[in-house]
Amino acid sequence: MLQLRTGILRCGVRLAICLVPLALASPALCDVPPSAAAAEGVSPRAALSQYIDLCREGRYGAAARYLEIPASLASRGPELARRLKAVLDRHFWIDMDLVSDTEEGNTSDGLARDVEEVARIPGAEGSADPVKMVRVRGGGHAAWLFAAGTVNHVDTWYDQLRHRWVLDHLPQPLLRPGPRELLWWQWLALPILVFVAWALALVAARISVALLARFAARTTASWDDALVRRLPGPARLGWWLLFATGGVRLLDLYDPAERFIDELLASGAVLALFWAVFRSADILGQVALDSPWSQAHPASRALLPLAVRSSKVAVVALAVVGILSLWGFPVASLLAGLGIGGLALALAAQKTVENLFGSFSIGIDQPFREGDFVKVEDFVGTVERIGLRSTRFRTLDRTLVSLPNGKLADLRVESFAARDRIRLACTLNLVYGTTAVQLRSVLEGAENVLRQHPKIWPEAVVVRFKALASTSLDVEVMAWFQTADFDEFQLIRQDVLLAFMEVVESSGSSFAFPTQTVHVQVERPSHGAEVPASLPESS
Repeated sequence: MLQLRTGILRCGVRLAICLVPLALASPALCDVPPSAAAAEGVSPRAALSQYIDLCREGRYGAAARYLEIPASLASRGPELARRLKAVLDRHFWIDMDLVSDTEEGNTSDGLARDVEEVARIPGAEGSADPVKMVRVRGGGHAAWLFAAGTVNHVDTWYDQLRHRWVLDHLPQPLLRPGPRELLWWQWLALPILVFVAWALALVAARISVALLARFAARTTASWDDALVRRLPGPARLGWWLLFATGGVRLLDLYDPAERFIDELLASGAVLALFWAVFRSADILGQVALDSPWSQAHPASRALLPLAVRSSKVAVVALAVVGILSLWGFPVASLLAGLGIGGLALALAAQKTVENLFGSFSIGIDQPFREGDFVKVEDFVGTVERIGLRSTRFRTLDRTLVSLPNGKLADLRVESFAARDRIRLACTLNLVYGTTAVQLRSVLEGAENVLRQHPKIWPEAVVVRFKALASTSLDVEVMAWFQTADFDEFQLIRQDVLLAFMEVVESSGSSFAFPTQTVHVQVERPSHGAEVPASLPESS
């Protein structure tokens, strides 16, 4: 058993000894002559793609195989590969689709044979230096490499870069690209930038809102004060976006990362703008309600709350469309698809659409408004809110009744708020012992009570002897009082009824109450029958 273990151990050692030279000779771990190592880069696109991938992984020694390095710079291959990648990232983010993928390269670009231009580096006074690749043959095959002339310019281009200190002194792992082409050190710096920008935004927003509040306080209008009170949130977001934009410029982002961050900041700007508009909608609606135009057109007042809610929905929809447009989504195609989908949705959601149109019909016809006291079918209550889907009523028992607008538009609704006066109708029931003189006194006194009241509508006052009822003499009373406030009418009705009681009492009559007289007739007994001395008492 021991000999078996020893044999296995020896075989493992020998295998490791054989594999180490192969591993050391691997292109991923060491540099080999360009003619052999770049055999896979048979086209400019393939060679450039492999070079970029190796640099992204931090394998600059292997990436140097794609450089035609002059003999004088042979010892600086990895450094030149790193510097060239930094120069390309800063000045020209290469689109691989624009680079030839054929073995011969682009033969129609006007350049010499086996030469490919992949980028141009901006130089002094508007000039530009070309970045070229050449096709090198050797060892029975050809490969595309960055030309020696390009390699000779790498140090010059690199020395002109901004933030070169970061590239030279930060650890290499932090200089590698992460998600969205942000370098890892930039990902670490972003949270710090966000925190600092937010702290500055809090201070700036407080100062700016305070200044706006002081300015608004000097005006006679009240809407601007209410508007300023709703602005702190959007103001903080706006100031944060401003400071964050300035801070991002210090990170010296590459083009893809800069486009990504700019899209985020632009989306935030759209959000801040529409947030401010959304919070201002209620203020603008209140201003419209209080305007002289609204006072002169009462029919429009009921539509304003509905218009405010509809405008909020429109603001949210525009914000979503704007943000999607910034992120490159085809908004026109999306809206067209939404139109077709909306038609299908409308057919599937007929009740919802019916309720939506019902809300508009209520707003246009205005059978009632928010705050009105109404009677709907079998209940009475106050209209609390007219929504896009339903209307809510607060009943006398303080319960909340919600009715869909589509159904409500077809119901019988009686609005008590629309009346300009309130009717008093009652019957005075006098006892049958009332004389004609007393009855005429009651009629005259009751009419005088009504006509002398300051709130009476004098064109219709009815006090008439109505009927000889079974238990009373009925006097009909009907009159209108010029008030739309039901609480005030209750007090008026109380005073008038008390005055009626005084009139009846002063006439010598009184109010009747339901009575019934029973006449008992005792029949004579037949001849010879005994008449009881008394009737038995009933219990």
